Amino acid sequence: MKKQLLALVATLVVSAGAHAADIKVVVSADQPGPVIHRNIYGQFAEHLGTGIYEGMWVGPESKIPNVRGWRKDVVAALKDLKVPLVRWPGGCFADEYHWRDGIGPRSKRPIKVNTHWGGVPENNAVGTHEFFDLVEQLGAEAYVNANVGTGSPQEAAEWLEYMTGEGNATIVEQRRKNGRDKPFRVHYYALGNETWGCGGNMRPEYYADLYRHWATFLKTPAHNRPQFIASGGNDQDTAWTEALSKSVRHNFDGIAHHAYTFPSGKWETKGAAAGFPESEWVAMLSQVKKIDDTLVKNKAILDKNDPKKKLAIYFDEWGSWYDPEPGSNPGFLVQRNTLRDALLAALHFNVFHAHADRVKMSNIAQMVNVLQAMILTSKDKLVLTPTYHAFKLYTPFQDATSLPVKIENNPTYKVDKFEMPGLSVTAGRGKDGKLWVGLVNANATQAAELDLLLGTNAPKAVKGQVLTAGAMDAQNELGKAPQVLPQPFEAQSANGKLTIKLPAKSVVVVAVEG
Repeated sequence: MKKQLLALVATLVVSAGAHAADIKVVVSADQPGPVIHRNIYGQFAEHLGTGIYEGMWVGPESKIPNVRGWRKDVVAALKDLKVPLVRWPGGCFADEYHWRDGIGPRSKRPIKVNTHWGGVPENNAVGTHEFFDLVEQLGAEAYVNANVGTGSPQEAAEWLEYMTGEGNATIVEQRRKNGRDKPFRVHYYALGNETWGCGGNMRPEYYADLYRHWATFLKTPAHNRPQFIASGGNDQDTAWTEALSKSVRHNFDGIAHHAYTFPSGKWETKGAAAGFPESEWVAMLSQVKKIDDTLVKNKAILDKNDPKKKLAIYFDEWGSWYDPEPGSNPGFLVQRNTLRDALLAALHFNVFHAHADRVKMSNIAQMVNVLQAMILTSKDKLVLTPTYHAFKLYTPFQDATSLPVKIENNPTYKVDKFEMPGLSVTAGRGKDGKLWVGLVNANATQAAELDLLLGTNAPKAVKGQVLTAGAMDAQNELGKAPQVLPQPFEAQSANGKLTIKLPAKSVVVVAVEG
């Protein structure tokens, strides 16, 4: 495998004699745009399958090395990914979660049934204190999702007071008794999840009134006020953005939005995670255009109702969703993670960057062992997925300043009835001062050759990493040599041009030397 990877890398470096490409990528480095918020690379951890229990939480008594119950190896891998934010406890689980079940001695916490995900027992071992221990170990921000579906405004308000209160109120003393004197830092607080579906099957106008009611009672010390998030629409829906942005004013900072991608485009039969033909590769990746269209439509509504741009879009659930892995509990949402998922992630990043004026957060579903996960675990072993490596490549874009990009002569990639642009490109000036460019060649069989320009000038060189593999469904499996790993990538200018050759089905992120 190592020899194959080295041979692959050897084909990536463009020789001085490479001919000029018809495709041109022009980066306007002198026209800085909005900052690409680091929380666009946020994560999501729900009480679902082995996403938390076993995958991350093993308990303090476990033989698997842990810090207060959280696996050391998983936390280390996530820290290396620079995870900026974690959303918890759901998801659909959030709207049946009562926070008081998850505080106090773990041996005395009630056992419930996780009715949304597999009908398995939920022992509430991971609650408020454990969650904040995790985000503090990661150095990440906390996004807490309150229960609107089966909760009450009093419960939501008291949870916020429990986490952030500073005085000697009984509820604050209860937190201290449970081992936390200093208030928790709550960065984001959402009222409800998918209130159009599993969170209550509400109408947007009804939920907008409900939000106005509940938000009235959300109070914290001024220096520990979170951003307050309303539950918004799904897929290409715009009605929720319209209703909320027209009528809500108090304790309202942004609107959540969800959209998942599956090859068939049909919820009932989504398609396979591996062993697919090229037509399903294109069918899957081409759907990212819908994400762009959704953002364009919802931003137009916000620009009308919120011209001062006080409201953000929080795309807090996205990713691939396939048919259940054979032999698994269908409610655990176990699926394989392949090179296709890595490209899907990078294409999402590029879209979110393009809408950085409004998109201030996104959360892939989910962090470990569930759906499009960063990490897969089994007992004391773990493996980093292709999606993990896509996130790792893109870390320089966290809090980078976006730069306009134009692709001239972008080829069309078409298989059967499915088609999409062959290339997707993003650029930004990183916090490190470097100019970074992220490129995706979606074509599964054809390399792409392009000239890179900074305005009208060719840069001297690019240097970074490439993520690709031999097969469309290449994956990294537990107990086997990984098939998808980042490899060095560089190109030098020659004869006044910098020509880059992108391998088929690849993600490339490079720093540009002017």
